[in-house]
Amino acid sequence: MAGESSSSPAMITGERVVVAVVVSRVLLSLPLSLISHGFSLFLLCLSAFLIELRAESSPFLLSPFTPRRGASSGILLGAVTLPSVMMSKLVQLTRAISLHQAEQDELAHVTMQYWAASASCCAILIYLSVVMSQGKKKNESSSSSVWLTRVSLTGTVLYGAACFVSLSIISHTGLNTSLKMLWMLLHGLAAVKLIRHLLRTFPSCASIGEALLVTSGLVLYFGDFLACTIAKICEKLIPVDLVSISYGIRRTETGIIVQGLLLGLLLFPMVFRFALHIYESSLRKRDGRPRNCSETAKSVLFFVSLLLFMVVAVPSWMQFVHDFQQHPFLWVLTFVFSEPLKRLSLCLYWVLLIVVAVSRFYNISRGSKVERILLRKYYHLMAVLMFLPALVLQPKFLDLAFGAALAVFIVLEIIRIWRIHPLGDPLHHFMNAFTDHRDSDLLIVSHFSLLLGCALPIWMSSGFNDRALSPFAGILSLGIGDTMASMVGHKYGVLRWSKTGKKTVEGTAAGITSMMAVCYVLVPVLASMGYILSQGWWSLLVAVTATGMLEAYTAQLDNAFIPLVFYALLCL
Repeated sequence: MAGESSSSPAMITGERVVVAVVVSRVLLSLPLSLISHGFSLFLLCLSAFLIELRAESSPFLLSPFTPRRGASSGILLGAVTLPSVMMSKLVQLTRAISLHQAEQDELAHVTMQYWAASASCCAILIYLSVVMSQGKKKNESSSSSVWLTRVSLTGTVLYGAACFVSLSIISHTGLNTSLKMLWMLLHGLAAVKLIRHLLRTFPSCASIGEALLVTSGLVLYFGDFLACTIAKICEKLIPVDLVSISYGIRRTETGIIVQGLLLGLLLFPMVFRFALHIYESSLRKRDGRPRNCSETAKSVLFFVSLLLFMVVAVPSWMQFVHDFQQHPFLWVLTFVFSEPLKRLSLCLYWVLLIVVAVSRFYNISRGSKVERILLRKYYHLMAVLMFLPALVLQPKFLDLAFGAALAVFIVLEIIRIWRIHPLGDPLHHFMNAFTDHRDSDLLIVSHFSLLLGCALPIWMSSGFNDRALSPFAGILSLGIGDTMASMVGHKYGVLRWSKTGKKTVEGTAAGITSMMAVCYVLVPVLASMGYILSQGWWSLLVAVTATGMLEAYTAQLDNAFIPLVFYALLCL
């Protein structure tokens, strides 16, 4: 069954069947203009399937890495999730262009985003194939190895051809196409470098598939940041239609602030490490002997560096690259107080809900015998109470609030990992009360994944969106479907999907039914507020059912994969 490791794993598992259904649904929705894109997605899916099959039949081949215990490799799911999401966005934009509600430049930009995501995944698959080839042993048949190598090589060549054809269509000259192919290659090289770093720096924190998804997403996000910066500094180095700021896409101020804030915090550990190294070197020169930084000095250096970097350096980048007319933090204050009653009331509601819920669940987790995974589902329900009203009533403010909340989580996690005095140790003990088997002492990811799972569909729905339910993908799949599946399955579940797994048929049925019921209630509410509703109920049922089955079969981090898969299906 899916998600379970064994010495002779089955070729067809529940997770692979669900992935095949999702990819097939995406491919069958493609217009003729996206056939080359669809062919590349098929090749990526086939290559990922073969590599996953080889990795799980011979686990020693990936011995250089230490993936998370209890999870399958997840290579297939990790490789196709983000490209499938970008493909669905392309389908949606194609409809918009046919209705004259979007420009060709915007389609070209998302096309570049699709190829960047798929190139990152393809490069990681090639890297994994090379690692497995180097680690093969005598008990693996040479004919099987040669056959898989030939198939992978053929798929790579065909993928490159499909990429070249697609980029040639949206380019004006041969040089333009070559530069774009080079840009895709750089994405692939960066993805390989990053996934090696993640798997070796954070052992036992993620499966291969989870690391693949995170890597491709980060490379895509940083790639956009880098392209915008380079284009602003020297526009002649990159063709004008390579970066989104030249596409004529109007980025919102909220989107600019969130991107700068998150990327700045992800880069901050390197900045702090550099500052700490300089400080310790100065101590060594002064005293003439090696000296480590004291806890107090380290703490002061951390907070001073964080303040300067986030208040001076990052806002300066926003103002330089995106022509921000005022300091971003001043813009945030102006934005919040433009509707003070609604937005401050919403903030107060969130704070009260968080304080009450966290204190209550923390006490329960310390003195209750309730299973940790079940207890954590109450946080999913809390996410519904927090985000659903805000998404309906204040969607723009929720965009900004998600960025601020994620920034706070990143700062707290950095403090916990570095054990910054005086918050590091108390934070570590507090966060351990909410962990489960998918977290480790080195890195706690569950709170990140829940927040991102709810936020990403909302952020990706900016611009043209003719599927009113797509922004709700994370809230519906995690807050409603996943929660009901766990609670009903735990209390009433009898029929299990596998002999060794915990997921039950009753729980899955409850999750699917609850999501459909909430959609049935939500649709007329959105219609009354002027939202465009163009999605059929059969299409919605397919999306909800596929999402529910993925939750039942996957052993990957469901908070990360389920919202993205559901969002991709809703966009079709």
